[in-house]
Amino acid sequence: MRVLGIETSCDETGVAIYDTERGLLADALYSQVAMHAEYGGVVPELASRDHTRRLLPLIQQVLEEAGMQRSELDAIAYTAGPGLVGALMVGASTAHGMARALGIPVLGVHHMEGHLLAPMLEESPPAFPFVALLVSGGHTQLVEVHGLGLYRLLGESVDDAAGEAFDKTAKMLGLSYPGGPQVARLAETGNPGRFRFPRPMTDRPGLDFSFSGLKTHTLTTLRQLEQAGELDDQARADVARAFEEAVVDTLTIKCRRALDDTGLKRLVMAGGVSANQRLRERLATEVAKRNAQVFYPRGRFCTDNGAMIALAGALRLQAGERDETGQMKAVPRWPMDTLTSPASA
Repeated sequence: MRVLGIETSCDETGVAIYDTERGLLADALYSQVAMHAEYGGVVPELASRDHTRRLLPLIQQVLEEAGMQRSELDAIAYTAGPGLVGALMVGASTAHGMARALGIPVLGVHHMEGHLLAPMLEESPPAFPFVALLVSGGHTQLVEVHGLGLYRLLGESVDDAAGEAFDKTAKMLGLSYPGGPQVARLAETGNPGRFRFPRPMTDRPGLDFSFSGLKTHTLTTLRQLEQAGELDDQARADVARAFEEAVVDTLTIKCRRALDDTGLKRLVMAGGVSANQRLRERLATEVAKRNAQVFYPRGRFCTDNGAMIALAGALRLQAGERDETGQMKAVPRWPMDTLTSPASA
């Protein structure tokens, strides 16, 4: 089955073609980062308009790269949520229009399920069951995964997600959008011992996260440095280092607990923050101590992309799922624990 995947949940237009027998055939991505950087964050209306401009040319591009005609597609998958409703509608309407014209099935899939399955695009994919750490701009979750749609939410952020905290900290430090890579780059020149920030919610049982207090602590530290006349470039780098280490330690501690609580030996990490090198190094060290393995997608599949949607859609379409009503689906808020296995549908 050859599935066209469409991702338009936020500020990146992603398109890919996935073949259930041959794997990923082609993928393309257009990032809106430069456009939104001027405003310090995503402007929903601008995002929707840009998806409209970019989507059809990207679809044509991946078809050409795969050496295919539209008539050779067997199905179409698109991100139905969560995300910005206008942006989601662009992908949904395009997917349903094409599917109807071609007479093929169409399916709206969950954005975070796409991230969760992204490591399966690699040459050595993880086998079920595993613990998944999903870390992005909008989500920080730990999920016990026993199969497609067989998910148990272990913990999640009660306020800011890790990626959101990175973006807000970047703004405090005077860095450009998107903030995560900028903070990580600045942290490389920071002194590791100058500041030690709190590791929120690690002093109590449970697997939930909270990064709002850490963000506030960062702001307070910067203000104190500024009042003392000590907020120079090195101080900003030291603060970035302390912030990044606090986030990495917090995520690592919670992942360690999740592996211990479930008894599982495989950890999957996905989402934009999973590209953070310090986090990858720490988790690799921790899981090795437990004779476990950690899996994550290559860099370009950590952020939003069409390949993960094509894969997630292909697996569900192959199991018989369809948008049976023929109605477009765009769900801005869609809890992942409401998903079900295709076998139980």
